[in-house]
Amino acid sequence: MHDIWNPWHGCVKCSEGCQNCYMYFLDRMRNQNGAEIYKTKSGFSYPLQKDRTGHYKIQSGEQIRVCMTSDFFLEEADPWRAEAWDIMRQRSDVVFFLLTKRPQRVRECLPPDWGSGWDNIFFNVTCENQRRADERIPILFDLPFKHKGIMCAPFIGPVSIRQYLTAGQIEQVICGGENYDGARPCNFDWVKSLRQECVDANVTFCFIETGTVFIKDGRRYHLPNKQLQSRMACKSGMNFQGRPIHFDLVDDWGYPIPQEDLYVPHFRANCETCGSKLICNGCSDCGKCL
Repeated sequence: MHDIWNPWHGCVKCSEGCQNCYMYFLDRMRNQNGAEIYKTKSGFSYPLQKDRTGHYKIQSGEQIRVCMTSDFFLEEADPWRAEAWDIMRQRSDVVFFLLTKRPQRVRECLPPDWGSGWDNIFFNVTCENQRRADERIPILFDLPFKHKGIMCAPFIGPVSIRQYLTAGQIEQVICGGENYDGARPCNFDWVKSLRQECVDANVTFCFIETGTVFIKDGRRYHLPNKQLQSRMACKSGMNFQGRPIHFDLVDDWGYPIPQEDLYVPHFRANCETCGSKLICNGCSDCGKCL
């Protein structure tokens, strides 16, 4: 996918949400071991790669998800992180979406010129259940990031964050069920409750997928296809656009980039029924759909 940058691959399980990790499952299907951690080769420099015309493949204003097959703050990745930070520093015109289950390691892993934070970094913590929400969100609040969010995925238990939303620091909440082997159920009641808290605080909420096992109105549904899960999440009508999130992106010289020069996501027919459209970077024009 054109909106994912994996500078390294592999991870160490550290909490309940890791139990049925999708990366481990997919690696196992390829006869690989998800616990083997390595720096990617061609993928490491992806944000700096250019096309045949000399333009960056990733355009100014795009949002790129980082380390979707690992954790950016993984201890084993310490030798490579400074170089990754340098790439994000160079691409101050791109938004980098960071997600971690290790917020306790973040402060010691920030670059020396971090200051109060870079405006092109969107920092998120995983809150798969109430225990992890109460553990990680206070740490999130104490860290110097200009943009902060929460991801309740895999959503394996009810989560209430109303007390945290009132602080005004959280700009976006994403939730989604669990997939693949041993998937634990996601209950629609949890989704509705979390969504209402976000609506009350005017915070964007996105229900991206039901997960393989979905409970609605007391009935248990088995949805093995991820596209179906996404369509059902979209059909639920749970997604909510809250107050806008504004990133002050700048060019190589530190000048603000005019709005008309920033990437504008475009979508095709299949996108209209996707649960992730609200937060998506747009179609990659791969030609596989209409």
